[in-house]
Amino acid sequence: MGKLRQMANSLLAIRELDKRFGGVHAVKSLSLDIAAGEVVGLIGPNGSGKSTSVNLISGTFPATSGQILFDGQDMTRMPIGERVKQGLARTFQTTTLFGEFTLLEQVELACHTRYNQPSWADVLKISRATIDRGIQRDKAEKILTLLGLDALAAHYAAEVSSAQQRLLMIATALATEPKLLLLDEPAAGMVAKERAELAAVIQKIRAQGIAVMVIEHHMGLIMEVCERIAVLNFGQKIADDVPSIIRADPAVIEAYLGASD
Repeated sequence: MGKLRQMANSLLAIRELDKRFGGVHAVKSLSLDIAAGEVVGLIGPNGSGKSTSVNLISGTFPATSGQILFDGQDMTRMPIGERVKQGLARTFQTTTLFGEFTLLEQVELACHTRYNQPSWADVLKISRATIDRGIQRDKAEKILTLLGLDALAAHYAAEVSSAQQRLLMIATALATEPKLLLLDEPAAGMVAKERAELAAVIQKIRAQGIAVMVIEHHMGLIMEVCERIAVLNFGQKIADDVPSIIRADPAVIEAYLGASD
């Protein structure tokens, strides 16, 4: 019954999604649901299709077949920019920032995806554009505070630590006002203290009513923050359940550790 309610209230609904690269079948008949405000993990061994799945959802790759529904709309063939406007945002495994921008400028720039005034009005300093710019700056400052980066707002992105740059990527994605945030390997290179801070940030994002999909190798983080975990192996979903069930699932254990004799 719980699964039926979740399907009926899905924010993201993936149906029989396939991706082929020539003779390589990278994603096979993937179906997955994420409800509004839910934190879901996507895990699997290297080469399992996690990154390809994220690229299909975000629009980086076109699907070979299948369907992606988001908030009731079919976005299977929708351009990346339109997906962002609909409320889908993502981060990347490698940091993608403007190193010469301050943290505040970086987040302010992303706020312009929700900017209401034409660019010429901003250039001419027309009053409404000036007011809107002030609103965007206030929004950027609040996002930096949410992620614990407010004390670094005037620092250049290239000057802060790798972990802080990863948080800045999340802040930049949040500036687009997403309904669903895809975090691709957000804990890469982080030490235990930094991962704990990241876990707290993900919980804060969820408290804002934003759904999160976490694609991650670090199982401790996944088990701590996710309400549900989907597992891929060789491009196929082999499990989808709560953390306690996933931890003990023989198929999941075999996928990570290999078949026992």
